[in-house]
Amino acid sequence: MITRGYKALIAEAEADIETLPVAAAKPLLDDDGVQFVDLRDRRELEREGRIPGAFNCPRGMLEFWIDPESPYHKPVFASGKRIVFYCASGWRSALATKAAQDMGLHPVCHLEGGFSAWKKAEGAVEDVAAR
Repeated sequence: MITRGYKALIAEAEADIETLPVAAAKPLLDDDGVQFVDLRDRRELEREGRIPGAFNCPRGMLEFWIDPESPYHKPVFASGKRIVFYCASGWRSALATKAAQDMGLHPVCHLEGGFSAWKKAEGAVEDVAAR
């Protein structure tokens, strides 16, 4: 039997991280000091598109791609840019932001309501071609 479910984990993460409303995130698309990171899997991107210029990092690889000592490290996470994580609804991104923050990656935040909220607010979306 589990002692803390996903709702508790998300609530704990959100109490300790910055959550960025869509209205505040939209103007950041043109900011060279900001990098949006899409945590959804490739099938979700191909089906729904992504925020323009977002870097795709499947949630399961996040810690490995952040750590510069990992053979899987991605330079985007050492860029010094503000990282705005997002997923479909904001659940994975809340947990990912907490993990990244706990690893020492700063500044990081996540998009409130995720890509669903972004689309509902008529945020820009780019298509992602199937491989």
